[in-house]
Amino acid sequence: MTADVVFVSRYDQRVAQVRDLLKQDTGLTDTACQALAVRLLHLLDEAPEKLRR
Repeated sequence: MTADVVFVSRYDQRVAQVRDLLKQDTGLTDTACQALAVRLLHLLDEAPEKLRR
């Protein structure tokens, strides 16, 4: 018996969480939610530590 193991990076997990939240709370399409999630996470990752707190 073989099982396929699919690796999902932490970044991809974060993008999926934000994308799913945007889908629930907005009327945006899946594509728009994905693009916005990537942009939001990039902004948060690039923000200085003092701004994030």
